[in-house]
Amino acid sequence: MSQSSSEDKTPAREIIVEYAQQHFHYFRTPEGTPYAQRFGHPVARPMKSQGVGGSHRQELMLDMFNEDLGLFSGTAMKEALDLIEALTMNGTVRPVHIRVAPCGKTPGVTWLDLGRDDGQSVRIAPRAWEVRKPMSDEVTWRRTQLTGELPMPEKDQHLKGIDKLLGLCNFADPTSESLAIAWLLGCLDPAVPVPAPFLTGPQGAGKSTAGRMLTRVIEGMSADLRRAPKDEESMITAVAAGWITPLDNLSHLSADMSDLMCCIVTGAETLKRALFTDGDVYRARYRRPLLLTGIDVGVIRPDLGERLLHLKLIRPKIRRSEAELWAEYEEALPSILGGLLDLAVEVRAQEAGVPADLRMADFARLCAQFDDVHQLGALNAYRASLDDLTDDVIEGDPLAQLVLRYSVSEQMGNGSMSMSSSEWLDKLNRFAFGDYPSPPKGWPTTGKVLSDRLKRLQPTLAARSVSIEWGREKKGRYIVITRTTAPMPEQRSPEAEQTELQDVG
Repeated sequence: MSQSSSEDKTPAREIIVEYAQQHFHYFRTPEGTPYAQRFGHPVARPMKSQGVGGSHRQELMLDMFNEDLGLFSGTAMKEALDLIEALTMNGTVRPVHIRVAPCGKTPGVTWLDLGRDDGQSVRIAPRAWEVRKPMSDEVTWRRTQLTGELPMPEKDQHLKGIDKLLGLCNFADPTSESLAIAWLLGCLDPAVPVPAPFLTGPQGAGKSTAGRMLTRVIEGMSADLRRAPKDEESMITAVAAGWITPLDNLSHLSADMSDLMCCIVTGAETLKRALFTDGDVYRARYRRPLLLTGIDVGVIRPDLGERLLHLKLIRPKIRRSEAELWAEYEEALPSILGGLLDLAVEVRAQEAGVPADLRMADFARLCAQFDDVHQLGALNAYRASLDDLTDDVIEGDPLAQLVLRYSVSEQMGNGSMSMSSSEWLDKLNRFAFGDYPSPPKGWPTTGKVLSDRLKRLQPTLAARSVSIEWGREKKGRYIVITRTTAPMPEQRSPEAEQTELQDVG
């Protein structure tokens, strides 16, 4: 009798699998990561991670215990979850998102995760926004320790909510204010790569405070600024764990970090070896909003300069305590968020062309839509910001300065010259250093290096009416430098020019 009962008893792993499939949906992301999502709830938890609130194994064990199904051994639980994970190999493939996501059901609609336990989120459509729990075919969220809770946004705030935010920040001019709001609007649209705001100003201008305030509109009161990671892997890990990556008090940007920031702003992917494997790789795509603060980061490379927004701050006339300032901000945040959502709805309803002369054309189009709603000059402010950053790039790059000076010199002849890269290097060296060139450290030493440097500087010099093009003929490659107009550069003494060249490196 006891032997028959023992044989008829359902194995524990089968009980667990049956319960799990009745209460959870299991799927894989396009990258192959298995997830578990409770039916009726928009938040999914990775099966192989502790996640922000524990592992799925713990979640499943607790649910079964609370429903008086008993306790199960670790072996039974592992066998059950291993089987479920294997079943996802041929199951549903679905993306998961952090904080902001496109709607999987309706084109032109996006979602904002409020980070609440009940899953309530904001649906942003071109004509209205609403707070509700998304359906499984609309969006699936994932949460990390960086996913803070946002307050319930207030309706019908419009510019009243935006004015509360601007009143708490120390922006130096309306240009910086309009760009800050345009950036926040871009952060709500995952389809728009947004330039990284670079908050600058004198000591005591509240750069870090303004950076926190802008970040917390999207990420909640628990969000904070961070020091820049020292290597690429740490940076990518930080970026992947949240939506906005705010970096504080930058004083120097290496060439590698500058290139990595460019990739983060406009999008890229990284590959690394998967854990416990010899040949398999883990593939991660990323494109996230960045925010930077600092007084001076030294030389700005041209490609990063095109991906920055220069936001200027000034010292406040009246100082306030941190406690008082943040208490006012926290009280105003529901209105600020509601005002931003109201504005996002109005902006998305506008039709605007894509400016063809700006590299980050999607953000430029967003600025034009913003201007159609409120004539605050956002697009002109964006152009002015890029112009300021172009000046910064030129001031920090002696080669750019030298090419500009040569383009208006008598040696340029009719305004256009074509030579090989080696000939150009010799020509520029003689123009800068005379008949006995002694280039400083870091100066191009070969024609190939000069050509590569000029490719980086091409858009910067084009903004100052100097065109650079490359071509090939039978005798080899050539570079054409053309002066499209002839603006006179600021006159410098020979001593000042030599000092600039010695600073290269």
